[in-house]
Amino acid sequence: MPRFAANLSMMFNEVPFLDRFAAAARAGFRAVEFLFPYEFPTEEVAHRLKENTLQNVLFNMPPGNWASGERGLTSLPGREAEFAAGVEKSLAYADALGTPAIHAMAGLIPPGADRAKYRATYIRNLRYAAEQLAKHQKTLLIEPINTRDIPGYFLNTQAEAHAVREEIGAANLKVQMDLYHAQIVEGDLAVKLRHYFPHIGHIQAAGVPERNEPNTGEVNYAYLFRLLDDLGYQGWVGCEYRPANGTINGLGWFTPER
Repeated sequence: MPRFAANLSMMFNEVPFLDRFAAAARAGFRAVEFLFPYEFPTEEVAHRLKENTLQNVLFNMPPGNWASGERGLTSLPGREAEFAAGVEKSLAYADALGTPAIHAMAGLIPPGADRAKYRATYIRNLRYAAEQLAKHQKTLLIEPINTRDIPGYFLNTQAEAHAVREEIGAANLKVQMDLYHAQIVEGDLAVKLRHYFPHIGHIQAAGVPERNEPNTGEVNYAYLFRLLDDLGYQGWVGCEYRPANGTINGLGWFTPER
């Protein structure tokens, strides 16, 4: 069975964010991920990780104005300076928290926009981010996201993401494969895991279609988790799902690490 990281932006919402670290540790998790840490000082988040013997494995770069609907800056022409500032800010947090990987959200492309222009911006910004993260020994992640959950999102398929990765050619650029998004967009999960496995930097899981616990819905996660073991996956599987009836009540699928 692979190792699981609780996503504290979606799980343990019964308590405030900073209290979710202790809740995850009590439930048996040894690692956590979250969308954004920037609301809190690095010292406070680092303290919560240390006192609960948790590893932070992932968070996202600043996404722009999240409250107004922005979902990343990486592909947005004219926002390059803001993106670069976000790279710097995320690295300060990653260094303080010991986080090995940072995800750069691609952003939304307006209907009818020149996709080639957005793609060119995306490539330039990713080249810059990969270079900066390499100086800190960090992995840069990109993630295809389904357009049902985020309409207009720039990056949607595994093939698109890996084509970008190949074009950039940075050793520290990997693809974050969220099995929930991949199932909605394209399916064929086991074949794609096998095909792209050497270039996958992080995996996430949730039930499809409701995005609840991974033991619910149409995806056979027991099979996929065995496949990850067979492939020799050494990373973490982020539990980026919405508990259907309370976080603890839904952890019947999870076996704590010993």
